[in-house]
Amino acid sequence: MAGILIIAEHRQGQFRPVTLEAVAAAEKLQASSGESIAVAVIAPQPAVFVPWVSVSAVDEVVTVTTPNAEFDPDVTGTAVKALIAARKPSVVLMPHSVDSFGVAPAIAAELGVGFATDVFDLRYDGGELVATRAAYKEKVFVEIDFPGKETVLLTIRSNAFKPAGGTGQPAVTEISVPGIEPRTEHLGWQEPPASGGIDIPGAEFIMSVGRGVGDEANIEQFVELAEALGATLGCSRPIADNGWLPKARQVGQSGKLAANCKLYIAMGISGAVQHQWGMKHVENIIAVNKDADASIFTVAKYGVVGDMFEIAEELKAQAGGN
Repeated sequence: MAGILIIAEHRQGQFRPVTLEAVAAAEKLQASSGESIAVAVIAPQPAVFVPWVSVSAVDEVVTVTTPNAEFDPDVTGTAVKALIAARKPSVVLMPHSVDSFGVAPAIAAELGVGFATDVFDLRYDGGELVATRAAYKEKVFVEIDFPGKETVLLTIRSNAFKPAGGTGQPAVTEISVPGIEPRTEHLGWQEPPASGGIDIPGAEFIMSVGRGVGDEANIEQFVELAEALGATLGCSRPIADNGWLPKARQVGQSGKLAANCKLYIAMGISGAVQHQWGMKHVENIIAVNKDADASIFTVAKYGVVGDMFEIAEELKAQAGGN
């Protein structure tokens, strides 16, 4: 038995949609290979999550019942290794998450399968799997192949693929895995840092600022402009790295994906590939940059070669006149 196997993820009793992004990645492979797609739900009550993963691309849902309510690397690792041994999938996909960090490397090392993390693109080239990820602090993209590996385990970067949708009727297979006893005790959850209500992935209108802003003192006028326009303020990595705006506003490969954005205004952003990744789902991009050769113009639908401060003043005036 071969095919593509996806390990579903849940936390605090809630299904995590990143699983459907992994399904979308599998669907891309399926288009060229014709392989079946199965989703494994490893949980104390796996049937609860079956409807969530019953999307049109999924052929089968495999359920494994565990004794623990929350994630345990030993339990999940034992279950995944048993599934790989029994089903011999060509590709195993997991979300690139803190849970995967605790189990995926150990599985790959113990079984000797091909392995790559933080993958944001994948394809078959001449029948061989090729995975793409970033390296050297996001400065280059690396294509990785896996010669001689019958099974490859990949963790998929969040927001790299639009979640798979549609309604399917996959077969449901219940599998019993012996020896899946937890070795740790879950004590509780600590609340994550507050984002301050910033929601880059959910915003429909984003205006981002880049190096062209020049100085931290100039940020406030773009905060005011975004508010006047009804836009969510975003930024490029240098602005977040300098602490001029919070990390939650960063758009790009090491930041957030503008997943639902309908209109994106890039002010003083050169357009490095890492930032372009954050805008890849946006159809309407307006770029403002005084450098006519800036890379941002290669992806923009509309471009303005000019001073971002002058354009900002005009936009503010127009917004105030409405």
